[in-house]
Amino acid sequence: MASCGEYLVRLLEQYRIDTVFGIPGNHTVQLYRGLADTNIRHISPRHEQGAAFMADGYARATGNPAACFLISGPGLGNAITPLMQALADSVPMLVITAVAAREQLGMGEGRLHEVPDQRLLASQCTRFSHTLMRPDELPKVLARAYAVFESARPGPVHIEIPLDVITAKADHLPIEIWPRIPAPGPDPLAISLLAEKLLGSSKPIILAGGGAASAARELRDLVEHLMAPLVLTVNGKGILPPEHPLLVGGGPSLGCVREALAEADCVLAIGTEFGETDYDMLFLGPLPTLQWLARVDIDAQQLSRNQRADLPICGASAVAIKMLKDALSVSDSRKEFAASAPTQMRAAKVSEVAASAETAALRCARINQAIEAEEHFHPQMHELFEVIRQSLPDVCLVGDSTLPTYYAVWQYRSVAPRRYFHSASGAGTLGYAIPAAIGASRALRSEVPVVALIGDGAAQFTITELAAAVQESLPIIVLLWNNHGYREIRAGMVASEVAPVGVDVDAPDFIKLAQSLGCQAARIGELGELGVALTDAWQTAKEAKVPVLLELSESDFVTEPAGNWYR
Repeated sequence: MASCGEYLVRLLEQYRIDTVFGIPGNHTVQLYRGLADTNIRHISPRHEQGAAFMADGYARATGNPAACFLISGPGLGNAITPLMQALADSVPMLVITAVAAREQLGMGEGRLHEVPDQRLLASQCTRFSHTLMRPDELPKVLARAYAVFESARPGPVHIEIPLDVITAKADHLPIEIWPRIPAPGPDPLAISLLAEKLLGSSKPIILAGGGAASAARELRDLVEHLMAPLVLTVNGKGILPPEHPLLVGGGPSLGCVREALAEADCVLAIGTEFGETDYDMLFLGPLPTLQWLARVDIDAQQLSRNQRADLPICGASAVAIKMLKDALSVSDSRKEFAASAPTQMRAAKVSEVAASAETAALRCARINQAIEAEEHFHPQMHELFEVIRQSLPDVCLVGDSTLPTYYAVWQYRSVAPRRYFHSASGAGTLGYAIPAAIGASRALRSEVPVVALIGDGAAQFTITELAAAVQESLPIIVLLWNNHGYREIRAGMVASEVAPVGVDVDAPDFIKLAQSLGCQAARIGELGELGVALTDAWQTAKEAKVPVLLELSESDFVTEPAGNWYR
């Protein structure tokens, strides 16, 4: 007899879930009954927080969700912080937990793992949380989850299954998923109005966030059609390649980029929430007044938050960009003129378009020059990032909340979409990078070098997850940035005239610790050594199929002060 637990994993296969991160427990044994008979790979972290961070990294690297199997109570509780991060950054994730049997729910009788209302707890950090009361509901609930993942603003979804439902008979139910729901398209009239505004604009700028990452090719075409500089948030990095002449290298937290936005006569923002950690990382306050703003977002509520739009457009980024490109092609009188004009007039028009492209590239170059002159632009961080990119050209860099990743917000240029992400935005969690890099490495099938960039304080949250990477033969590289404590928090205390307390934490010998977990490890003493060390580490990791940890002492890499973060 097939149980509901077995039915679940068969349905997950139909949705092409290929990885489950989880730690089996007494309440989830029956979820695992059918797992061994599927093509789904199970990865056991060393802590449930690691499981959910791994699922987050998997999803960010591919855009597709992975699943977590967690026990009730403490299992879900341990995953709350990663769920906060995933919710803040719109990362799809399917979290399945057990819960007490139906007749025990809400009784407060001291059952194992009991929480008064586990669903309510999960609902604070997910798009929705559902208690499955019958096996027959499962296809509908999974369809709702995928509607969130694929046709709404993504985020984590939690499904809890009572113990008696997990074991309930389900062999009468079809192994069939509901039809997938296409992403919604925007109002054609709004797209036409936007096209007219853009065609009449002489100084447009485009902003793009993580919501546009899946439409990188279409957005590049639009940028080049409009000859508009493109500013990217952290989760939008890589939409344009690093050396593209229309890429603004810095983020919208920098003063000079804010000035460029204020000078633009038309700003088009696609798939960005205008959140504080992307737009006010330096605590400069609200953005300056924009002359005219259009926003495209899949979430109607988000269009009513943070930044008022002159033209709000609700719809999926990829659909909206395609419609806009079509509208521009139809409306662009210059193209129509060029197609029908005599040869000499067509040549003049081509020259005009070329001049327009040169003007846009010059605008972008001036902005990038201003970025490098900013007090918050750090030349040594620039050198560090360049060494990483040049040594590992296809790198997927996964950052934590640590000094280099704060600079990466406006200084790191990703080689492609979904090849840079970190936890310094959104919820701002610590301990993210190592498990997230493990999830990304699994998602990318170990074919792309994945580097976790993490501080010594954050590393102590989750460094034991390297044991899981060793067991799963996942060849990640860890760059451990050691500044001997919580240096950024310490600097904030000093700037606020608070006596530093709790920030000078002792650390283990990270080299010996990594080796004890089965990794290879070394200390790197200067930037000149790092390039070769990274190349060798990736070769070693691939051949030995183990992680490699490289410890960098901040004092060996940073000698120049930067702008004050905490004024």
